[in-house]
Amino acid sequence: MRIEWLNQEALQHGGVTLGAALASAPVTVADGVSRRGFMKAGAVAGGGLMLGFFLPGAGKLAQAADAAPAKPVYAPNAFLHIAPDNTVTVQVNRLEFGQGVQTSLPMLIAEELDADWSLVHGALAPAGEQYKDAAYGMQMTGGSGSIAHSFTQYREIGAKARAMLVGAAAAQWKVSPDQVRAAKGVLYGPGGQKATFGEFADAAMRQPVPATVKLKDPRDFAIIGKPVKRLDAAAKSTGKQQFGIDFKPPGAKVAMVARPPVFGAKVAKFDASKAKAIKGVLDVLEVKTDRGGSGVAVIAEGYWPAKQGRDALVIEWDTSAVEKVSSDKQLATFKALAKTPGTVAKPADMAKLASAPKKIEAVYEFPYLAHAPMEPLNCVVDLQADKCTMWVGSQFQTGDQAAIAATSGLKPEQVTLHTMMAGGGFGRRAVPSSDYVVEAVNVAKAYRAAGKGGPLKLMWSREDDIKGGYYRPSHVHRAQIGLDAKGKILAWDHTIVGQSIMAGTPFEAFMVKNGVDGTMVEGMGEPYTLPMKLSVHTAKANVPVLWWRSVGSTHTAFVMETLIDEAAHVAKMDPVAYRKQLIDAKHTRHIAALNLAVAKSGYGKKKLPKGQAWGVAMHESFNSVVAYVVTASVVQGAPKLHQVWAGVHCNLAVNPLTIEAQVQGAALMALGMTIPGAAITLKDGVVEQQNFGDYPVPRMPDMPVIEVHLVPSGDAPTGMGEPGVPPLAPAFANALFALTGKRLRKLPFDLAAA
Repeated sequence: MRIEWLNQEALQHGGVTLGAALASAPVTVADGVSRRGFMKAGAVAGGGLMLGFFLPGAGKLAQAADAAPAKPVYAPNAFLHIAPDNTVTVQVNRLEFGQGVQTSLPMLIAEELDADWSLVHGALAPAGEQYKDAAYGMQMTGGSGSIAHSFTQYREIGAKARAMLVGAAAAQWKVSPDQVRAAKGVLYGPGGQKATFGEFADAAMRQPVPATVKLKDPRDFAIIGKPVKRLDAAAKSTGKQQFGIDFKPPGAKVAMVARPPVFGAKVAKFDASKAKAIKGVLDVLEVKTDRGGSGVAVIAEGYWPAKQGRDALVIEWDTSAVEKVSSDKQLATFKALAKTPGTVAKPADMAKLASAPKKIEAVYEFPYLAHAPMEPLNCVVDLQADKCTMWVGSQFQTGDQAAIAATSGLKPEQVTLHTMMAGGGFGRRAVPSSDYVVEAVNVAKAYRAAGKGGPLKLMWSREDDIKGGYYRPSHVHRAQIGLDAKGKILAWDHTIVGQSIMAGTPFEAFMVKNGVDGTMVEGMGEPYTLPMKLSVHTAKANVPVLWWRSVGSTHTAFVMETLIDEAAHVAKMDPVAYRKQLIDAKHTRHIAALNLAVAKSGYGKKKLPKGQAWGVAMHESFNSVVAYVVTASVVQGAPKLHQVWAGVHCNLAVNPLTIEAQVQGAALMALGMTIPGAAITLKDGVVEQQNFGDYPVPRMPDMPVIEVHLVPSGDAPTGMGEPGVPPLAPAFANALFALTGKRLRKLPFDLAAA
């Protein structure tokens, strides 16, 4: 059971466990807590020797350990464990699902700790108050905030641990702390003394926790900023890495659910006789599903009998009470709405629009998109009368833990959520409704009500995943741009129609202002100085929608960067030069990223092979700027992307190798938006796609050569999980226009219809 319990490994080796409260909170031992009480609180919480930094208000819980030491009343805010063998384990308070946080976050601690990097390990932290993101107030992975929000916090943890180790060595060697030096996991004294961190781990625990520490100057970094190979690379490349879908505790049964074909529909009646006749099927139960619907769960000894049993079910569905969306009708409605006044998100004077000598009028169409991670949704739930344990690759540990408690009728403290490695997600594992997590608990409740129990592994098939909802919303954009005779933009009237992804979520309060979902309009107008009036129609539809990698920028960047390119063509100017003259002077990072991509590509200087053309686009999202210069051609009527040069400004690059991988992966995912067939469509409420055969993703032959170049910076890092997505498709489209003279107004690409 070693792998599945890896999150607790740091609490089982003795040594010293160190942590920090949220970076903005003072780090102090609570008033009135004795050293004995403090030690006992740590021992009760996890066993062995550990040290935790208290969160505000935790003092009373720690004191309670004196009165009732048998109860686990205090969980230390533990991020770092140094074992006697000198290994260092860093608790990562995020989900690792391909973006590299299980390496980059430990790098931050190891840098300030002066640890031996070869002995550093990362472990995914379980759900816990101490692991909440300081900016969001919840434990989550999203918004490209893992490094940006943890940069100072994790460095301070390492620096405080180092100070305590140095203090312990100084005390034993009877020298002053400034005479002790730490380097690569070893402490050195002035008289030739030498000891590993592990040798002083227990003694360091008895040192006072520094109230403040001085962090390193970036010029002195030995790990941060260097290209560091990922800690999980070997396990993943050899097939040894355990993902959530691989985990099945002893005795666990597998559950699969037949969900309604229309979102929110219910079971009218069902016949389970054929399913129950299949060997290995243990039970068939009606259960609650997402959005107020119901379905039928088949519980079996393994995946295959569960799948066969589900396929054998005969179900009649009641769809009478739910809307049945059809994509063609929805598109017509959205287009009609786009011609009418909407809620104004950004006002501007449109007086010059009607009389402008030149005009651009365009309507853009964007379909629903599935996240389609390589690992379909899954989780393991063990529901008992007084507690519930779940193993799940969650992006929203705090929300999912609360949903488990509410669904099971337990208190949050009775729910344990172990974070499992996930094989992709792109937002699908960060669902405010906790749809598949809640479903798993409902199945477990029904199973217990039937007089049975034990851990259940809920599994989704690829078809379930594609048809299961929570898509990137469908959108329509309508733009009317007036230009003078020389191509200067005089007025830009822009309307967006689509569903809100923030409405009804915990983020609505600060993301929806005056009826406008901020994610729907993000990036519109930026970084250019434009007279733009921006309006929004927020539509409602019985289709579950959610953020998708780079959120609203998935569509706004395409519209902005193809229209700016079109305006440059009207002005008879080079697209790069046209952009530079429009960029607001304050956006120096955009200029730097664009200049870098242009310089590295040889744009405008290098002669391209016959039949190829340049395309350019740039966009800022999550406070990072990515500019792409691409080359493309048309091969037998189909678009072909040949090479991509990325200029990236994300301030300090903690791990350049991770950023390179992020940009390359994001560019490939964005390329997937352009492939014919890459759209989720509905007919009479039923999703028409079900697998990669009819919802294609890019394959290896589609992958262009991608060079990633970083603008040097010493400023605090910004997000990089998502910014590589938005500018790729418009850069590709702009190159295709240069080749064909056709402006592509919708995704995925369709040159024949353009």
